[in-house]
Amino acid sequence: MSEVSSIWVCPPHNALQAAREFLAANGVNYLLAQFVDLHGGIKSKSVPVECLQDLTTDGAGFAGGAILGFDMSPQDPEYMLVADLQTLTLLPWLPGYASVRGVGTVSGEAYEMDPRNVLAAQTERLAKRGWRLMTGLEPEFYLLRRDEDGSIKPFDSTDDMRQPTYDYRGITRNTAFLEGMHKSLKAVGLEVYQIDHEDANGQFEMNFKYDEAMQSADNITFFKMAAREIANNVGAIASFLPKLNANTTGNGMHVHCSLVDEQGTNLFNDDSDGNGMGLSKLAYHFIAGVMQHAHGLCALLCPSVNSYKRLMIGTAERPSWAPVFIAYGDNNRSAMVRIPYGRLEVRIGDSAMNPYLATAAIIAAGLDGIDRELQAPEPHSLNFYDMTLAQITEMGVERLPETLKDALDALASDQVLKDALGERLIGSFIKLKRDEWHEYHRTVSEWETERYLTFY
Repeated sequence: MSEVSSIWVCPPHNALQAAREFLAANGVNYLLAQFVDLHGGIKSKSVPVECLQDLTTDGAGFAGGAILGFDMSPQDPEYMLVADLQTLTLLPWLPGYASVRGVGTVSGEAYEMDPRNVLAAQTERLAKRGWRLMTGLEPEFYLLRRDEDGSIKPFDSTDDMRQPTYDYRGITRNTAFLEGMHKSLKAVGLEVYQIDHEDANGQFEMNFKYDEAMQSADNITFFKMAAREIANNVGAIASFLPKLNANTTGNGMHVHCSLVDEQGTNLFNDDSDGNGMGLSKLAYHFIAGVMQHAHGLCALLCPSVNSYKRLMIGTAERPSWAPVFIAYGDNNRSAMVRIPYGRLEVRIGDSAMNPYLATAAIIAAGLDGIDRELQAPEPHSLNFYDMTLAQITEMGVERLPETLKDALDALASDQVLKDALGERLIGSFIKLKRDEWHEYHRTVSEWETERYLTFY
């Protein structure tokens, strides 16, 4: 008797029947039909497995007016999630369940406000040129617990070193969660190649193999769902909050990028690069586009009020590891774009970002650089943390927006990103985030009370 595989490979023909057999062999009774809202929050309906065919034709219906940022009203037609069987994935931590994603439609047409559709449109722009964007997303997250008094602390109570980076105890004392994550990701075909304790107490990074842009975005969404549920199963909280407190490093979500052709050749690689970074002219144009649109990109890659507490200037002794300056350089982690030879790593994003919108925006910015043949400035392979702000400004290097409001203002004036991702979607995103900004400013913090209670 052959062993049942937990990894789904969608065949080019008879996919529906093959899916039924795969689901039956793995004891699946329910499918979670999933999509994300503008925040990147995962939304689902549970669909009995016997309704699989309907899910691939009519889809699962949702009241669009209840979905954040989808710009729909109670009287509008339903938002329908039509399943794409290529995305079928078991949920190893939840026996009897699988997830599926697809195309969000309204009145039979792909809906312009669906973030996955937005990324699909940008990858199609690449496909017309015979290109694909390969991305590797590196998720950082906190593993926490809530004490009886309501305070938030690292899940491992002994994780209290001032500099816990790479400490072996971070791995050995959290094996129930980390091994659960690894086994679940491996079971569905995600190749985890390293797990480490990061710079903050309770902070981890788990890296898995790169893939095509859409698949990577699907994978990171699956990863976040898995992390939350497996953490919950061991009594912990997996948090993708960008910045937990002022004294710790934040949760970044770095995006490694390379354009490849139909044969899989890396179009960003050129060993004759005079700068010694292995980059082609195409790569330099792409970098120039990303830098040109850095301010607007920041709103989509760093989408919360809290994000900008991560984008702070560090010091050489205690760097923030979050880039603040619009620059690039050879293996330079203090710049917005790091070059690990022959590809680029966009380092500004954090773990709160919607991976579909963020990746779509990076493609749009990069293509603008390519189409207009924008010239990247000279690379800076130096440590910006060693320099004063005045010195950096003298070099002509700008800094990223300091607040969500500044980033939103930049996005609102970036016509290239608005045209690429859609005026309506960007308008809804900006409204959603400006509401968040205003709500934040109406909140009186503990810091304000302590500072001003008897100050005046």
